[in-house]
Amino acid sequence: MLNKDAFIEAITKGYTFKGESVKLGAAILDGEVVAEAGIFLPLKTLNRHGLIAGATGTGKTKTLQVISEFLSDNSVPVLVMDIKGDLSGIAAAGATNSKIDERYQKLNMVFKADAFPTELMTLTGQKGVHLRATVSEFGPVLLSKILELNDTQGGVVAMIFKYCDDTKLPLLDLKDFIKVLQYIGDEGKAEIEKIYGKISTSSTGTILRKVIELQQQGADIFFGERSFEVDDLMRIADDGRGMISVLRVTDLQDKPKLFSTFMLQMLAELYASCPEEGDLDKPKLVMFIDEAHLIFNEASSALLQQIETIVKLIRSKGIGIFFCTQNPMDVPASVLSQLGLKVQHALRAFTAADRKVIKQTAENYPETEYYKTEDLITQMGIGEALITMLNEKGIPTPLAHTMLCAPRSRMDVLTEEEIDAINSKSRLVAKYNKTIDSESAYEILTAKLEEAAEKSTQEETATTSKKTAKEEPSALEKVANNTIVKSMVRTGGNIIVRSLLGALGLGGRSSKSKSKGWFS
Repeated sequence: MLNKDAFIEAITKGYTFKGESVKLGAAILDGEVVAEAGIFLPLKTLNRHGLIAGATGTGKTKTLQVISEFLSDNSVPVLVMDIKGDLSGIAAAGATNSKIDERYQKLNMVFKADAFPTELMTLTGQKGVHLRATVSEFGPVLLSKILELNDTQGGVVAMIFKYCDDTKLPLLDLKDFIKVLQYIGDEGKAEIEKIYGKISTSSTGTILRKVIELQQQGADIFFGERSFEVDDLMRIADDGRGMISVLRVTDLQDKPKLFSTFMLQMLAELYASCPEEGDLDKPKLVMFIDEAHLIFNEASSALLQQIETIVKLIRSKGIGIFFCTQNPMDVPASVLSQLGLKVQHALRAFTAADRKVIKQTAENYPETEYYKTEDLITQMGIGEALITMLNEKGIPTPLAHTMLCAPRSRMDVLTEEEIDAINSKSRLVAKYNKTIDSESAYEILTAKLEEAAEKSTQEETATTSKKTAKEEPSALEKVANNTIVKSMVRTGGNIIVRSLLGALGLGGRSSKSKSKGWFS
């Protein structure tokens, strides 16, 4: 029998923090919930990122929902990637039932249903705030990475951006980029090579094919105006709570390039636009990526490198990133080592490979005398998890088998009518959902080429007219060249000649007969 008092003392000491904190639940010992051993989450350390892992159906998405609610209550804005489509319910109040009542009784907590201030967002034209970015904002480096170009091809992309900057050609959407790409490979090739050097036709062809592949995954919807401002993710609602932005990406599971494109741009924009903050009392923004294994399994190497870099650096900007996935091994080790909070729901051991993963997972947690971690990972119930985190000094807290409290908002999706009601009141929908088609590289180059073609046609017409005028015969030449006139001239000429010869006595038969008379 384990010492309950020592357990309570260890948990209480490990999960007591100086600043603001929220209660996630209570620790479990020998299968019983110990309400006195509360598990608290310090707001100050949430910019150190986190992991929520567990098999399907173990409650990890609801844990994400609970943490988002607590953050909103404490005026921390939240961005949630909703890949399964079951997080929109955070905008509506939940409802109690016998299981929830029993859970809260064990935790010695009071359940209070509540709805939270929510913005619904989309990348692909669904209902909600449309998130977009211009090609110019995306930049040559990120564009080359998402297209997976080599150094030579990346150099061509950088040259295109430089040329567009120098000639005031705005790159807003993909059709602008494609138009410039086609222009430098054809009509503008001589102009470009004179200024920037030779360009390989094979390079421009490869880039064009990669861009078309990106278009086929729906990227045309993402690139364009009006581009999204990251400050709109960090809004505080009128009641003082943090706004929860739910990005609905249920239709992106088969479009990894588009999702990678968005993630690259979002992370880069957040890092570039947010100032260094140092240690804040609470984060400026916390981002949750649900079903993150879909990102890591399908993402390009560029995205993985970008995530690794951002995770290491962005916490100094006051921003936390949480990955929610089925298998903790889905997250690259270089990223996993940067995650301060770990919430491990149950894993299932169906195969030898599963057992190996469970053993590796158990080894990643602090040693404890209260649990056999490797065994416990497969035995936890729904809504239970192993938790450890870093305290203010960066020291891991004791590993705690925890019963988590349930979400206070709805644990289901919104109806279409509810979605319409939220969007009708949204200031961001009115701001970003207007279609804008400003004059950009496509229109400018098209007009330039049409003007050049028209000028060429006019010059050709003028040359032809001049040549025609130069070769036009005079009236005398026209008369002289007429076949009837020629015949008449020949006939008249013969008559004149014969008349002259006749006058000289050298003409035809009549002269010949006369000559006989002379010699007679």
